[in-house]
Amino acid sequence: MTEREPEHRTVLLRGGDVHSPADPFATAMVVERGHVAWVGSEGAADAFAPGVDEVIDLEGALVTPAFTDAHVHTTATGLALTGLDLSGARTLDDALALVREFAAARPGDRVLLGHGWDAARWPERRHPTRAELDAATGGRPLYLPRVDVHSAVATTALLDLVPGVAALDGYHPEAPLTGAAHHAVRAAAHAAVTPAQRTAAQRAALRHAASLGIGTVHECGGPEISDEDDFTALLALARAEGLPRVVGYWAEPVAGEQDAARVRALGAVGAAGDLFVDGSLGSHTACLHTAYADAPHTGAAHLDVAAVAAHVTACTRAGLQAGFHAIGDAAVTAVVDGVRAAAQTVGLARVRAARHRVEHAEMLTPETIAAFAELGLTASVQPAFDAAWGGEDGMYAERLGVERARTLNPYAALLRAGVPLAFGSDSPVTPLDPWGGVRAAAFHRTPEHRVSVRAAFTAHTRGGWRAAGRDDAGVLVPGAPADYAVWRAGDLVVQAPDDRVARWSTDPRSGTPGLPDLTPGTPLPVCLRTVVSGQTVFVRPNE
Repeated sequence: MTEREPEHRTVLLRGGDVHSPADPFATAMVVERGHVAWVGSEGAADAFAPGVDEVIDLEGALVTPAFTDAHVHTTATGLALTGLDLSGARTLDDALALVREFAAARPGDRVLLGHGWDAARWPERRHPTRAELDAATGGRPLYLPRVDVHSAVATTALLDLVPGVAALDGYHPEAPLTGAAHHAVRAAAHAAVTPAQRTAAQRAALRHAASLGIGTVHECGGPEISDEDDFTALLALARAEGLPRVVGYWAEPVAGEQDAARVRALGAVGAAGDLFVDGSLGSHTACLHTAYADAPHTGAAHLDVAAVAAHVTACTRAGLQAGFHAIGDAAVTAVVDGVRAAAQTVGLARVRAARHRVEHAEMLTPETIAAFAELGLTASVQPAFDAAWGGEDGMYAERLGVERARTLNPYAALLRAGVPLAFGSDSPVTPLDPWGGVRAAAFHRTPEHRVSVRAAFTAHTRGGWRAAGRDDAGVLVPGAPADYAVWRAGDLVVQAPDDRVARWSTDPRSGTPGLPDLTPGTPLPVCLRTVVSGQTVFVRPNE
């Protein structure tokens, strides 16, 4: 697969609203050689019109930086888009009916792949049993991960493809698989996906991202999640075709320069992403200081302080970004203590400069938030998690109790402390939906954790670039990469969701560029065009 040569055209966009700090009232923009060349007013645009290759009349549309989704599992997202999606099932019976229909429609598939079930939302309050799935599939292999992808149910035929699975940690004859047993069964299921199916899934996921105004995704791969062929094929596909940019992270422990070189050889920018310190709250595998409210244990710990410190020390010395998946408060504490130990070894300044990152970081305390700021850690977070599972009646409250659940995902406190935020979806755990993510952060179910729409939008655009080490992108100013999206949107406002959010720069007289009204219930903007490095990767049909 050869890398696609970009076609460099000089383009003038005019007659709309351009979201740019360079000119808060801009209506036009010039793109040249893949970068923003100029942003300004309609009158000044006349001087550029004769010298450009193309003029795009925005017809009142809004132009913003393209979104960055800072946590995606691309192949799994594509398989969910093209396979069995149980996220809409309202009951266990609904889910089993969808399994039966899918199996009947795919007689030639070696292994049936599904996604998205969540028993916490079903009136039955239980997962599908192996016997029920065996009956629904007619005895065929089926892999069906829970919505958080940290546990799964599988048919007998699939388990039979994994010799010795019953002896692995996390195997439960009648409960969802977790830990090593889950990873082994997932590997067996994914091994049945042909290269052609994998490419089709990756292409479907990236095209879907482009249709939502996403210009860059951070692929969070690793040996416990996918495999090296999947990872390198995805990076090659994104380079070769007109698709969103893919920034790759490979979650494998690094002990020294040789390991770091191997991570780089795969095309990864960091040994980060889902390097698991713990699991998830939904699957009762997030690691807690105090037991779950609905289970008599504290979850699972995969890496301790010493392992975190060793990884961060080796990565920092090698000039490689490190990072971890940490959700529970005990897991976050382990990360903070490990990174602090690494800083004592290699120096705080070097650790801060490396911009190590923590994925999810849901259960934080004032002390761990302060440590994130001290150590220069980026919080790569998913606001849709709160929208899906927050609130006093949500899954978080069921797992932790209402009081502990209220502390989750404290975005306002992170911003006040100066912790960099990068927003993502963890797709397919929650769907690719960048404006929905911005809305979820601005209208967090716990009001004191809400941030302004402007701050949330920045975390979903410039924040993703900064999380990958780039400060010159994710904003439409001269010299920045021409990654932008064009939107059909309603009136633009400078919006704070309520008086509990600091209203800095919310007065129209401040000259702050406006954004669409994201008040819950209002329609979200519709993407008309997405451009990456000056190259169009999506145009809405009939526009």
